[in-house]
Amino acid sequence: MTAPDQDTHWMHRALELARRGIAVTSPNPAVGCVILDRSGQVAGEGWHEYDLVDHAEVAALKAAGCPILLSEVEGPAVCQFAEWVGTDTANRLKGGTAYVTLEPCNHTGRTPPCTQALIAAGLGRVVAATIDPNPNVAGHGMEAMQAAGIEITIGPCEKEARRLNEGFARWSQHQRPFVLMKVAMTLDGRIAPPAGHHQVREPYWITSEEARAAVQPLRWKADAVMVGVDTVLADDPMLTDRSGLRRRRPLQRLILDSALRMPLDCKLVNTAQSDVAVFTVSNNQARIAELRARGVRVEILPADAGRVPLDRVLDQLGSEGILTLLTETGTRLNTALLAGGHVDRVHFFVSPQIMGSDAVPAFKGMPASIPMADVEVERYGNDLGLSSLLKDPWPPTQQP
Repeated sequence: MTAPDQDTHWMHRALELARRGIAVTSPNPAVGCVILDRSGQVAGEGWHEYDLVDHAEVAALKAAGCPILLSEVEGPAVCQFAEWVGTDTANRLKGGTAYVTLEPCNHTGRTPPCTQALIAAGLGRVVAATIDPNPNVAGHGMEAMQAAGIEITIGPCEKEARRLNEGFARWSQHQRPFVLMKVAMTLDGRIAPPAGHHQVREPYWITSEEARAAVQPLRWKADAVMVGVDTVLADDPMLTDRSGLRRRRPLQRLILDSALRMPLDCKLVNTAQSDVAVFTVSNNQARIAELRARGVRVEILPADAGRVPLDRVLDQLGSEGILTLLTETGTRLNTALLAGGHVDRVHFFVSPQIMGSDAVPAFKGMPASIPMADVEVERYGNDLGLSSLLKDPWPPTQQP
């Protein structure tokens, strides 16, 4: 294998490891690391899980037999490394290579800097798929390792690595969640039949079972899912993550309800377990008390033309550590979110049917067209999935 091919090969493996951290790292990024010894053989692998504390690089070093303790990485780690230089593990790692999906950190947070652990281990090269998007961190980790004499490379599998942590990139720079808009619609852009053709508070399925099953991984990867009260009144959804996959934090289920019209006997209220929140501009204290008594969090915000202010909602979610917000809203909120520039990525599930102009549109009154580039296309049974990034949350690549 050529050197670039080898970098791609091992970065693909690091990405496989990083994906094990999906839904268990937030509000941290999902990161994977592969460490090769001086002969090019795998010495250790690791990935990050928030509750296990260790970052991917330290987990991989420990798997490789490196005795550097997390609490000793700053300062004493160098002394400890000197004590095990003569060991077989140290000799194997000296001059080895680390492949990591995100630039190693060079600051102290919940853990000491991973850069110091990699330097102390005597590695000769570090390959990162992408820089850290945090403006207070970006590039500094690679600079620190380069100053210590480590050869560094940035860029293999960058697109895949950035896709994995779009939420972290948006949140770390702007303290707001990455907004993924999901819409299930017909070929003519309709999301529900005309009035009178749908039983109220019962779901009306536009797409196939295969397409509906594909929504669950989107919920699994998100920290929160949001609808408007009109969707609650029409469909009475539960909005739960039914993927069956492991997650660290419960999926937050959010409703925008300016006048607090959400029925007290709806599924969201009946299943609330500190995971349902209503954003409103109403000050109806009796209704607020009823919702709170049923375990629903109620957030009162200042009105924006009588509506719940989307900017304030996104700011608050960011302050709560919500990295990715999945929206499954109706006509008005779909339009408001797109027109307001709040949507980062769209995922449309398109059913090959035509409902006609009397049916409910996905969007109405858009002030301007929104072009989509690099559209990803998938097939779910007879339906199509179309995904496109509208706003790239990542800063440009920097080479130190």
